[in-house]
Amino acid sequence: MSDTATDLDFAVAAYTEDGHWTVTPLVLRGELDLATLVSALRRFPGDGGVLGLVSVDEDFFVLVRVQGGRARLLISDVTAATEWPLARQIVDELDIPLADDDDEQVPAGDLAIVADLGMSAMDLGALCDDVDLYPEEMLEEIAEELGFGSQFHDAVEAVG
Repeated sequence: MSDTATDLDFAVAAYTEDGHWTVTPLVLRGELDLATLVSALRRFPGDGGVLGLVSVDEDFFVLVRVQGGRARLLISDVTAATEWPLARQIVDELDIPLADDDDEQVPAGDLAIVADLGMSAMDLGALCDDVDLYPEEMLEEIAEELGFGSQFHDAVEAVG
């Protein structure tokens, strides 16, 4: 299976300027890969960098925060790397071993990725552990917690 634009539930960028959040859909064409995603995010301004929120096939989500020349990563389910190229690239970039299909679904990466924006690593980890939520619902909760819930909702609706 491959990550194509049709496998994306949505991809949005969120950033602040002068204390106000802006959330906009990301236009990603062709094969979705980590380099393309990071490159697309680098185009946006932002006082604290830019946050990419990506949901793939109602299976997992990715948070990418680009600040300066650095990209911080979080994937909601490390086992997604056995099926999805984007997830595999993230696991490779994080330099962690590939999970088996029967491994537990756990997040991997920087759980403190948005701690300075208002959601602690502990809260983000607990959210990722909630197996009853779809990735979109988890991202919606993150957006609400960080203060851009309505803008996030509008951007996701614009994608769909």
